Amino acid sequence: MATIFNNISYHHSIIHCACNINNNTNRINLCPKLGSLSFKKPLILSPRKNLLNYSGISRTVSPISSSGVKEEALPPALDSSSDPPPIFDGTPKLYISYSCPFAQRAWITRNCKGLQDTIKLVPINLKNRPSWYKEKVYPPNKVPSLEHNNEVKGESLDLIRYIDTNFEGPSLFPDDPTKIEFAEELLSFTSSFSKAVTDSLKENSTNEAGAAFDEIEIFLSKFDDGPFFLGQFSLVDIAYAPFVERYQPFFFEVMSYDITCGRPKLAVWIEEMNKIEAYKQTQRDPKEHVETYRKRLVTLKS
Repeated sequence: MATIFNNISYHHSIIHCACNINNNTNRINLCPKLGSLSFKKPLILSPRKNLLNYSGISRTVSPISSSGVKEEALPPALDSSSDPPPIFDGTPKLYISYSCPFAQRAWITRNCKGLQDTIKLVPINLKNRPSWYKEKVYPPNKVPSLEHNNEVKGESLDLIRYIDTNFEGPSLFPDDPTKIEFAEELLSFTSSFSKAVTDSLKENSTNEAGAAFDEIEIFLSKFDDGPFFLGQFSLVDIAYAPFVERYQPFFFEVMSYDITCGRPKLAVWIEEMNKIEAYKQTQRDPKEHVETYRKRLVTLKS
């Protein structure tokens, strides 16, 4: 199929589409106002707003999404020719890769807590990573990792909890026991979610990925006090956002599959996530995600 992105465009930050199921095929009817596509803003694919039925949910944006989030100039990624930053000097440091979804989880959490001046961002070039990172900072040689209190911790889901509980800023985890229990279930499901998508890529099919996105739609229906997984914005949203950010444009262009089609709550969730400035500062060009997953698809099938 010809590249879909050549035939669609940005229209008021939303690509409008209606989905008609005919002979098990999604036919995408694009908004007639669309012209040429621009990727200067995050890609959002969602049904028209008048198709959304959110059962009385308030669309009030979380305080986390306010425009008052501190802007920061992102430092260049360090590679094998770069000197290390001062290590264990008392300044907390978050080692990331700009392209890694796991590292993005910790980066979003840092931003949402307002810790840009507290936790120094240290990006690593994973394709040409410096030897000192493994030797002096984090022997597993992966990102993300966090240097804090003369220790270095890793694993993204552990790190977002650690940052939330060990640093100042708004809490990103609920107090309600019912929501805590559901949050744990959702965080545990992240691996199954990613595996389902990966299996779909291997099989050049949308079946398993579609079922996983159906589960996400159900999860988003649990609470009616907001558009996020737990109603209000939380670490759960942070855990899923980097992956949906990558899957959405790839499936749309390469697989001709709109993940929001027939999933209005997922469409609203994506739209609301893209209003959160602390998250927007971590996003990458959707075209970059598409190319990354094209290469990954070749590797998976080889």
